[in-house]
Amino acid sequence: MDIVIIGGGLAAAKAAAALRENGHDGALTIIGDEDRLPYERPPLSKDVLLGEGTLDDAVVQPQEWYAEHDVRLVTGTEVERLDVEGHRVHLADGQVVPFDKAVIATGARPAVPDAIAGGADAFFLRNAADVERLSAAFADASSVVVVGGGWIGLEVAAAARHHDLETTVVLRDDVPLEKVMGERIGGYFASLHTSHGVTLRSGERVDAVTARTVKLGGGEVLEADVVVLAVGATPNVELAQEAGLLVDDGIVTDEHFATSHPDVYAIGDVAATLHLGRGHAVRVEHWDDAVRQGEAVAQVLLGQDVAYDWEPYFFTDQYDLGMEYVGHGSGDDDVVVRGELDDGSGEGEFIVFWLHDGVVSAAMNVNIWDVQNDLRALVGREVDPDRLADPAVELSDLA
Repeated sequence: MDIVIIGGGLAAAKAAAALRENGHDGALTIIGDEDRLPYERPPLSKDVLLGEGTLDDAVVQPQEWYAEHDVRLVTGTEVERLDVEGHRVHLADGQVVPFDKAVIATGARPAVPDAIAGGADAFFLRNAADVERLSAAFADASSVVVVGGGWIGLEVAAAARHHDLETTVVLRDDVPLEKVMGERIGGYFASLHTSHGVTLRSGERVDAVTARTVKLGGGEVLEADVVVLAVGATPNVELAQEAGLLVDDGIVTDEHFATSHPDVYAIGDVAATLHLGRGHAVRVEHWDDAVRQGEAVAQVLLGQDVAYDWEPYFFTDQYDLGMEYVGHGSGDDDVVVRGELDDGSGEGEFIVFWLHDGVVSAAMNVNIWDVQNDLRALVGREVDPDRLADPAVELSDLA
């Protein structure tokens, strides 16, 4: 069985590794449009932008691994067309790669809303080229405006302050992360950033950006040496759409990662995959899902009965705060805090639970480690909020 993986990121690299580790001995090709080895994205907005790590540190497998495992790696080449009926991948350079099974792992790109004029002129942080460009700009800058108060926007702001840059974050909601974490915990992250010198412009509409300006809805223009647009991501579905695959905010797949064509699968940021536990499709743009889906689709291709049923996980590091989050909560959920929120220093230790109709929908541990398995076990369970909040009750006794 010849397998082609379209996309050169973490999910693709993990799928290829799992295929070889589980005994696949057919032809195996990875095709990526970046002229780089597959790498992990979390270090870009963390270690690399902080200047505490390099892109080489983010590489999934070294160059020699691909030769040693007979994996053909094609980099710096775009896929022009996916012929699902003819089972061929047509590359922009004229190559044609046949396949028995194909896996699409084309990821996502930064969102540039039509409502923001000139959005493409701003800086972004999505891939290796972006972080190289942004790092160079930081080195020559004294001020930064970040448009967007999500995870990437906040990590960029924390990195900017690490470099002693005057930093402003413009967000549409009243507090960062409000739709995901609610007003109380979003307010905590607001305090975290303002206590470290970030200016927050909350409740603002952005009408236009240039490389050095942000025009707000009321007409005010903010000026900075660097403007970063961080307002979400758009899945790269065009190749799948042109191939006739079903697309709806991602490439639609079943719980086994199969698309509307039986010989084509999709994983990672681009895939809207049926989650057995939730009963509907979800598209998750996190490191953990890229790893797990890459490994799982390999098992599926080799005939094993593996299905998507795990809870999403992600982590962030900002200033002295390190946290892990599991589940899929909402800003409208009830919030229970175990421990005490600090004054915004980021040095406190606490756990937050989100509950929907009494059921734990998500949990987050801040500066407390080795509790993720316990928290994961609680997601989807109905638990007494008083017991969740009581540090005297062991987490392992709540499940």
